Amino acid sequence: MANASKDIYIKNKKAYFEYFISDKYTAGVKLLGTEIKSIREGKANLNDAFCTFINEELYVRNLHISEYSYGSFYNHEAKRDRVLLLHKKELKKLQNRTEEKGFTIVPLALFISDRGFAKLEIGLAQGKKLHDKRETMKDRESKIEMDRVMKR
Repeated sequence: MANASKDIYIKNKKAYFEYFISDKYTAGVKLLGTEIKSIREGKANLNDAFCTFINEELYVRNLHISEYSYGSFYNHEAKRDRVLLLHKKELKKLQNRTEEKGFTIVPLALFISDRGFAKLEIGLAQGKKLHDKRETMKDRESKIEMDRVMKR
């Protein structure tokens, strides 16, 4: 089972394009039984997900975890709000930073830990401007071109 869990690593590629990531944290996710089974099948999507504070607790919203294919009527709702589990110090620090202008918390990756728990890598992020995104695209294209030349 441990070998199968290392294969599950769902990334949010859009987050690295849209934001500058300053700090990264690994948070536990409070899930239902059918949700963890769907994640182990690799059926989750982070593209539209974001994190927000509700009553001093950090939640991830719009994290799409598909319904478990073998679930009965006890199946979960695909886009429900899920609590993120962090230390109080980390929560306070994140809450203070998000109150500053321009900072937000975005999910970067969803994975299964060595002990079999679902973990969400989150990042404190600041939005990129249009010219920053163009620069990122130019860098990516030049890297691809360099790799292509190096292969020959």
